[in-house]
Amino acid sequence: MTSYLPNLARDNLSFYTIPLALVVALAPRIFAANTYAAATKKPASDQVKTMPRSFSQIVSDDPAVDSKTKGRILRAGAAVDNSYENLGIFAAAVTAGNMAGVGVGRMKAMSIGYVVVRVAYNHIYIFQDLVPPPVRSVAYMTGALLCMAMFVQAGIAMNARTLL
Repeated sequence: MTSYLPNLARDNLSFYTIPLALVVALAPRIFAANTYAAATKKPASDQVKTMPRSFSQIVSDDPAVDSKTKGRILRAGAAVDNSYENLGIFAAAVTAGNMAGVGVGRMKAMSIGYVVVRVAYNHIYIFQDLVPPPVRSVAYMTGALLCMAMFVQAGIAMNARTLL
């Protein structure tokens, strides 16, 4: 019987991390909507569905939300935006590394590392009132460096191919 599930020890999981990174990018939006709904006792889904780009302004203008919660909701929205801005470069880096023939273990480690860093980044960003601000910058730069490392590894692999 053929299994459609990847073998975690053997298979290259790096391509699977691209949709996983999208889920990680969307998670703060769900947090923001649920937090807003809990703070206001109003269903946030109505606001998010009808005017998703205005949600931050709606939260900012709502007097029912205390400033600490408002800050977390707004930072969650900013974390989503930041994740979307970085998703393309990550997908390109994973694709470049795989197409150039970078080793499976190396690609798996770098791409899974990126997703883990983005989870941490989102958490740090949303709850930055609990974490010193430089920690967020370190998390961001770690993710960016992992993407750049995938591109550099792709370049090295391509150069090795052309020398043969």
